[in-house]
Amino acid sequence: MEKLTILYLCFHALFTCIIATDTLTINQTLKDGDTIVSSQNYFELGFFSPTNTTQDRYLGIWYKQLANGPVIWVANRETPIGNKSGELTLNLGGLLVLRDSTTNRIIWSSNLTRNAPNVVAQLLDDSNFMVFDDQSGPENYIWQSFDYPTDTIMPDMKFGRNLKRGVVTNYTSWKSDDDPSKGQYMIYMDFNGLPQIFQKKGNDIQYRLGSWNGVAYSGNSNNQPNPIYRNWYSSDENEVSAVYELLNKSVLTRLTISPEGNMGQWYWVNRTQGWVMYTSLTTDSCERFELCGVYGSCDINLSPNCGCLRGFVPKRPDQWDIADWSSGCQREIALDCGVGEGFRKYSFMKLPDTRESWFDRSMSVEQCRVKCKNECNCTAYATLDIRLGTGCLIWYNELNDMRVLPDNGQDIFIRMSAIELEKDKIGSRSKKKVWAIAIPVALGSVITIGLCIMILIKKKKAKGRHIVEKDGLYLPMFNLSTLSVATNNFSVGNKLGEGGFGPVYKGVLEDGQEVAVKRLSIGSNQGDEEFKNEVIFISKLQHRNLVKILGYCIEGVEKLLVYEYMPNSSLDFLLFDDTKSKRLDWPQRFQIINGIARGLLYLHQDSQLLIIHRDLKAANILLDCDMNPKISDFGLARSFGGTDTATNTNKVVGTYGYMSPEYAGDGIFSIKSDVFSFGVLILEIVSGKKNRGFYDEATFQNLLGHAWTLYKEKKTLDLADSSLVNSNCIHELLRCIHVALLCVQHNANDRPNMSAVVTMLSGEGQLPDPEQPGFYAEKDGKFGPETSYGIQTKSSNNDTTFIDVESR
Repeated sequence: MEKLTILYLCFHALFTCIIATDTLTINQTLKDGDTIVSSQNYFELGFFSPTNTTQDRYLGIWYKQLANGPVIWVANRETPIGNKSGELTLNLGGLLVLRDSTTNRIIWSSNLTRNAPNVVAQLLDDSNFMVFDDQSGPENYIWQSFDYPTDTIMPDMKFGRNLKRGVVTNYTSWKSDDDPSKGQYMIYMDFNGLPQIFQKKGNDIQYRLGSWNGVAYSGNSNNQPNPIYRNWYSSDENEVSAVYELLNKSVLTRLTISPEGNMGQWYWVNRTQGWVMYTSLTTDSCERFELCGVYGSCDINLSPNCGCLRGFVPKRPDQWDIADWSSGCQREIALDCGVGEGFRKYSFMKLPDTRESWFDRSMSVEQCRVKCKNECNCTAYATLDIRLGTGCLIWYNELNDMRVLPDNGQDIFIRMSAIELEKDKIGSRSKKKVWAIAIPVALGSVITIGLCIMILIKKKKAKGRHIVEKDGLYLPMFNLSTLSVATNNFSVGNKLGEGGFGPVYKGVLEDGQEVAVKRLSIGSNQGDEEFKNEVIFISKLQHRNLVKILGYCIEGVEKLLVYEYMPNSSLDFLLFDDTKSKRLDWPQRFQIINGIARGLLYLHQDSQLLIIHRDLKAANILLDCDMNPKISDFGLARSFGGTDTATNTNKVVGTYGYMSPEYAGDGIFSIKSDVFSFGVLILEIVSGKKNRGFYDEATFQNLLGHAWTLYKEKKTLDLADSSLVNSNCIHELLRCIHVALLCVQHNANDRPNMSAVVTMLSGEGQLPDPEQPGFYAEKDGKFGPETSYGIQTKSSNNDTTFIDVESR
């Protein structure tokens, strides 16, 4: 499509007259050379030629103020006029007719009429060309161009099926950059089973965007919240439709399908005076429809990409050996609808093709499970609306077109035999047995930890380090000599920072990989338990917004952890420095907020165990080369099993300024403790000020109190960093502050959970009014030594991670 921006330069020079209105009235004629323009001068309708090498003329709509187009709608795409004799007329009854005036031949018409005496045709500022009765208004329109798109979907254009009018909307590519007739590629909605969106070439399906899950389309790997637009879906007795709406109305954006079949979102950049692709909806090989066959799953991070789901094996191993996975997989143990059959949960999945599915929006998930279990031909079930956690989606056929989506995937529960499910129970008991031995021993001496690992864990050498298999996890165990060489013998020049655990060094391994090496100081106030937490938790947690541990080392008194290296250091290193903070514009800060939220949601809801971090702060948020945030430092984390979500402790750990009042005062911590810390983080990211370091001399308040006062006085924007107030996303910024205040409410029960927080940050729904934030006195009026405990902080020096062992 980018080629079109050059090709369209020619047609603007062909216009000689503009009708001084956005409207055609009855019997008024628009001739070739005339145009009509929307009221705000956004869009223009008239005749054009795609290139200066053809005489073919088309009636179309394009951006009025952009010299290089492009055309976003074409009326007579299959029947061009061979000269400049085209005329568009609005007849009595509301029929639009396009004629060749030299032959009086009808080239195209709108084909819909109504007995209405005051009919007009109007080009609106959203690019929609509508025919309606001027007295009743556009709501009861006769015809509109939005019902008949070509290759472009515009904001607020509904895409799907209008049951009341009998209109089905799809859009097709141009045949080529200079031929707007229908090409090979079509984007359409299939209404069999649960409706879902597909792209096809001719009659062959290429991609499946999936069905709406209450937040996004389940097959879209690029559905993260963004500051420009959001997708939406509507289903009722009148329509089934998809739509995307602009969050920032000043942005020019469009969704297109190119002649080559590339589907992408574009936006206009004034600085460069050109279109830039914001996101491509077909990003990798795993998007290919049915690539891995039935019960197969595609994972772009694996090689080969295709594999069978657990409990399934290839139907044709000989074909899989030559990378032909289309035959798919079959069950290792067949179903017989016998006693003991149940469901195995598969997480982070693109849900299977739903064309042969059944759904009910009013059922609970438990009712869904019971229904599926009682019907022998039910193969799987899932939640229909993940935002509300309600609704039932059931499959009765083999499951096809699945992939792993680590950030956007859903849970699906697949029917398995009793014998297969027994494997899960045996595996679970084995893991508990291993840890029942390993953990008490690990809490002993460092030497005993090493012996325990050697006895219980399989080892093999690889490039100077050991690959350790433990609990189904593979974690490298490095030699001390390897890490010494990598860090230049732990030299001062390689030192990245130092915290409560000890110093952190940059290292380069033998294969050239950059790493961060965290070395436990002998005098550290943290010991075996914190070290064990890091190894256990981070090795089990896999999410793009959590720091990745690469291995560890235990030799004598030395204990070291090896992490992926984060070139942009920690968030506090940039955020609280007047010079460096200028690197953080609002889109980057919003990206960081959303990334932290998704990481916390994973810890609280989607990981193997419910994890409470207990030390969430700016110093423990690391930034990769693309400024994506990664939560780090799990030394103080706690896990919960079953339905437990809270407990109390006589050992309060964490960082003043980020701790919830119930935890700092009474030792009670829960997932809502992390939510409180996250709320503090949002306020710090928006303001560029540190909660513990901020002091309003007029009101004697910290950052939370200051934010609350400004909110009550309706001066919320005054909290924002001065560099952000001219942002085009003020509404988004204010919403973030509002969400932060909900997170830091004094009563833990009033705070939202992270699932609700992620939804609120995406711009969905009305936000409730917050109650007063949690204020609490800092212990003895002091914060302790001015040090930070993040694993990669060069200059963070005003957070203290502390351990308070007072009994309570």
